[in-house]
Amino acid sequence: MVLLNAPIVPWEKMGGIKLYSHISDFYEIINNLDDTDALLGKSLVRYEIRDEVDLWFNLFNGKLFKITALKNYTGKLFDVIHIGMPIDEVLEIEPSFEYDDFEEVYCSPKGIYIETDPVENTVLWISVYIREIDNENFDKGDW
Repeated sequence: MVLLNAPIVPWEKMGGIKLYSHISDFYEIINNLDDTDALLGKSLVRYEIRDEVDLWFNLFNGKLFKITALKNYTGKLFDVIHIGMPIDEVLEIEPSFEYDDFEEVYCSPKGIYIETDPVENTVLWISVYIREIDNENFDKGDW
């Protein structure tokens, strides 16, 4: 069960779900989903809990490495930043975000990605992830 109003905590958790959790902890949730999982390369999988969160797992170690808040998520990052907020306001509150042209997201070295609506310039999704995401052996699950 996702707690839709739970705070978004970089490097740690979202929706009451902790990063590094094992995929087996989500058997009941995953088993009840439609076929919305998407294999991402040979070792990564994403499960969407429709309009609430995406859960991203490494299949080699079974661990949750990223959680993405979707449109029905009402919890806030740093007690202020939320889905639907204008990105200009986000940047005033948290100047550590920089736009990555390749990934087309705002990145913060504090463990957060934000994707925006290109027309409305508002926050579409907020992701938190593990520190090891950029490690050389990340895809192999060596973390």
